[in-house]
Amino acid sequence: MAAMKPRTGDGPMEVTKEGRGIVMRVPVDGGGRLVVEMNATEATDLLTALSGVVG
Repeated sequence: MAAMKPRTGDGPMEVTKEGRGIVMRVPVDGGGRLVVEMNATEATDLLTALSGVVG
């Protein structure tokens, strides 16, 4: 039987390079994480889009 682990904090947003891809984990309201895998071109496009909104 698998051990049941209580969900404590989902932790901060994190981005890691895994193999050829880039994996972004974003905590969401209500618990859990949104996990998005992208390549370098998509990550650059995301950076450009966010920079235009944030500043």
